[in-house]
Amino acid sequence: MSRFDVFREAGNPMFNENQLKLGIFGPNVSNSCSMTLAETTFTPDFDTNVKIAGMMEAAGYECIVPVARWRGFGGSSNFNGRCMETYTWAAAMAAVTEKIYLFCTSHVPTMHPIAAAKMLATIDDISGGRIGLNTVTGWFPKEMNMFNGKKLEHDRGYDYANEWMEIVLRLWSEQFFDHKGEFFDIKDAWQEPKPSQSPRPVLISAGTSSRGRDYSAKFSDFNFGFIESLEHSAEWTKQMKKMAWEKYKREINTFTTSFVVCRPTEKEAREYYNYYVREQGDWEVANIICDMFGIESSSNSQEFLTKMRENFIGGWGGWALVGTPEQVADEMIRLSKTGVSGTLVSFVDYLQEMPYFNEQVLPLLEQEGIRLPVKQEALVGEGQA
Repeated sequence: MSRFDVFREAGNPMFNENQLKLGIFGPNVSNSCSMTLAETTFTPDFDTNVKIAGMMEAAGYECIVPVARWRGFGGSSNFNGRCMETYTWAAAMAAVTEKIYLFCTSHVPTMHPIAAAKMLATIDDISGGRIGLNTVTGWFPKEMNMFNGKKLEHDRGYDYANEWMEIVLRLWSEQFFDHKGEFFDIKDAWQEPKPSQSPRPVLISAGTSSRGRDYSAKFSDFNFGFIESLEHSAEWTKQMKKMAWEKYKREINTFTTSFVVCRPTEKEAREYYNYYVREQGDWEVANIICDMFGIESSSNSQEFLTKMRENFIGGWGGWALVGTPEQVADEMIRLSKTGVSGTLVSFVDYLQEMPYFNEQVLPLLEQEGIRLPVKQEALVGEGQA
């Protein structure tokens, strides 16, 4: 029986029968994914996160992925400057939710693997087997400077992450062991409790470089990435599955992210997009982040560079879902047909916008058959459990 089959038999929502799985991205950080000065009721506090999770569970979403952030990026909004730490966030959310799968996003240079493995196993117990791990090597220099004086060079970061993850997996599955590697020297390692879920917590990572994709192929169940086109989505998914199987004899799925502006008419949706992105967008912070990622090239047109910045302002570079419920649903259906397992969605104002999306878009996805009605999905999950 494959690892994915074990997840399915255990009733893990990340492996349910929905063709397009849904989650949200970044409810624990200010502005979530929108680099804008537009007004919003959204605040990254516990009470708001509980309300969002309640709406998600009622609508049958699969997961929440928080952003690991230690400081803001600057700009007029100081984007993501207010942020809840993700291990404590996950533990608190685990205690007040029942069905949603929670991920803890961890910058591996900021957390010793023994501490991370123990905390995740503790949260797994609190949640009844609903915690997963999203590993990040740490790419924002000002954040990493707060911890160890400098950001690790790209490939060295993945050397570190590989050793870090190997230790975590051994702690979850073995009783006593020694480890002497390049970065860690551990004597007589041991951990109880082990994670309660079978075969272990779900692992995701967002590597897009050759080293990042190799890390995902070796360890992760989902490679998380941003897509440039639907054709790119299909090719990326195909390549990741091929790499994981041919190199490591492992299965892997892909997951992406999207930002949503859904209104009764296309005119209303486009007007709001224009307002929060072009009129109220924090172009200063978009420039900071795009420059950090090296999104500048003489071979790229100014139109392309402007569009890239708009996508960052709209929702951290995610796939744009802008229009009527029918238009948004159609685009999500096309996205699903590329082979990705799911998408994390974000809104400027979750409490104001998510109810309309849930009421108007999700039934259209059910009609198309890429998502099961919530009651039916619950029965499937119970049968699998």
